[in-house]
Amino acid sequence: MGVLRARAGRRRAPALAAGLLALAAVAGCTEDGDPQPLPPPPAEPVRLTFGAWGSEQEIVAYADVVEQYNALNDESQVELLTWPTADAMRTAIEDGERMPDVMLSSRDDLAWLLGEELNQPVDDLLDERGVEFGDGYSRDGLEAFSADARLQCMPYGISPMVVFYNTELVDFEKMAARELPAPDIESDSPRWSFEEFAAAADFATRPRRGTRGVHIEPTVEGLAPFVLSGGGGLFNDDATSLGLSGDGSRGALETTLELLRDPQLTLTEEQLAKAPALTWFERGKLGMIAGYRSLVPHLRQVQGLDFDVLPMPVLGSSATVGNLTGLCLSKQARSRAEAADFLVHATSTDSVARVARTGYLAPANLQVAVSDDFLQPGRLPVHAGVFNVAVRAVQELPLIEDWPALEAAVATELQQLVTVPVLDDLDERTERIDELSRQVLDPEAEPSEGFTPMEN
Repeated sequence: MGVLRARAGRRRAPALAAGLLALAAVAGCTEDGDPQPLPPPPAEPVRLTFGAWGSEQEIVAYADVVEQYNALNDESQVELLTWPTADAMRTAIEDGERMPDVMLSSRDDLAWLLGEELNQPVDDLLDERGVEFGDGYSRDGLEAFSADARLQCMPYGISPMVVFYNTELVDFEKMAARELPAPDIESDSPRWSFEEFAAAADFATRPRRGTRGVHIEPTVEGLAPFVLSGGGGLFNDDATSLGLSGDGSRGALETTLELLRDPQLTLTEEQLAKAPALTWFERGKLGMIAGYRSLVPHLRQVQGLDFDVLPMPVLGSSATVGNLTGLCLSKQARSRAEAADFLVHATSTDSVARVARTGYLAPANLQVAVSDDFLQPGRLPVHAGVFNVAVRAVQELPLIEDWPALEAAVATELQQLVTVPVLDDLDERTERIDELSRQVLDPEAEPSEGFTPMEN
């Protein structure tokens, strides 16, 4: 019956339209018979683009967000543009493609956006639309996307680096029963010491089963939580070089490397040459790795793998780094007002919840962060609330325009910290790492006096 009524309605449409035109003609005449001008035709909707990147599931969720917006709006319509990664999007823009009117951006790209004057601040636009972002969003996320006393992009995701552990290899109940150092994983604010972390690595190492306890990537990002927790500074005061040679940083590294250099507890070079650490973890041969929320959907698909999460271990105070994303508004947006309207829609609780349900996003929206859309009870990891707890420990890092270049400049030296047979020159090595980083962070500076290449 619904189909028949719809067809009947279409048959009557020409007659109805003719009647309306006749009425309009009569209404458009004055008493003297002079025709009045007809109202102008409705304006065409503004055509906007939204640039996003991510997994297939995330792209589908973003498409749903766009479709919902288009269904509710006549003034503007949005087209979704997608890339597999943030780097791919940035490369496309650098190669001359027009920047999307609204785009998902990694915090690592904020310095580039500002330097190239590609974005426009969003705080005033959000204020005009009644968005109370000060209470509903992570303070760390707001600070991370602020510069020049303005909110440059709307915080979207904030995923702290945490420890993923295999619950069969790292059994804290058994460790406690054996009077080994072990954290209280049921605490509302779980926290564990480096001593407990090292004990877990030792407990997970079982030579007969060929398992190792832990792997931490020897990179600036991988070592950062340990340096910061131990009271060190990852960068010098003006961010013109790394700060690993400072007393606090070097002390934290000494403690950390004592564990990471133990060949019995960590993956060997030979093992890593055969497969990356993540693969060993998936095979049930590695007790612990560090990672972000985006790792969760992948690990859920590994048959037979039971895993959970804990914050990064504490050497002195709680500290970690975060993988942050925001929604930015192009300086060349076709309509500043309409683009801001879509920004508000995309960061609304309903829209963010839709993306959070894919499992990849750790939302900056606090309402979504404590909801079942993100926590997903009944699914791994059991203690997903750890991500929310660990957000409080995320340390804001300086804006670096080319973080991959920084990592590449010091990669060999950091790798050697965990692989050279005898590490008896940590002072000299950290000073060299800091000096090499200056070539990226402060390329105009002259090399420090006495700086010479180190023989491996």
